[in-house]
Amino acid sequence: MLVGIAAQRGVTPRHPRESPGTGGEAPAALVARAIEGDRGAFGRLFRLYAPMVHGILLARVPAHEARDLMQDVFVTALERLDSLRQTDAFGGWLAMIARNRATDFHRREHHRRTSPLGDEDVGVRDPDRAQAEELLAHIRQLPDAYSETLVLRLVEGMTGPEISARVGLTPESVRVNLHRGMALLRQRLGREEER
Repeated sequence: MLVGIAAQRGVTPRHPRESPGTGGEAPAALVARAIEGDRGAFGRLFRLYAPMVHGILLARVPAHEARDLMQDVFVTALERLDSLRQTDAFGGWLAMIARNRATDFHRREHHRRTSPLGDEDVGVRDPDRAQAEELLAHIRQLPDAYSETLVLRLVEGMTGPEISARVGLTPESVRVNLHRGMALLRQRLGREEER
């Protein structure tokens, strides 16, 4: 179901070195240029890392909040770019900003429990969307390492090597997280069907 949503969004798996928008330039080189003030290089970094940031946020916050928070993450990254010590660590650094932003969101939301009027409030529901939201809710209940990796793979359509390259995990860690996360998800969904 979530793979279908990724396909509807036009997300297709690709090799991490064939990322769109880099013009064949390595991400570390784009980061170095962005630190020097090249806004075009930062724009290419945005296109390259937006699926990762969106996936990390989607694994942690309500779907209707993810896009706005993604913009916040990139604004924060742009403002703090000169504090990045190693240009090749950009993906992990950006992922940490996204995780921290999600944590901040939950801290603020804990104090103010308001929600916008949604489809469920007016009695209109798309069955496919409802099923995808239910599945996403199950994924969010998994440990963070598993839920984040599963959302990046299933929703954002990123391959294992892309996840590894963007987030800064080893390929082995990504494989283990995907395998264990899928096993836990199947187990939880199996329990749900038994009810």
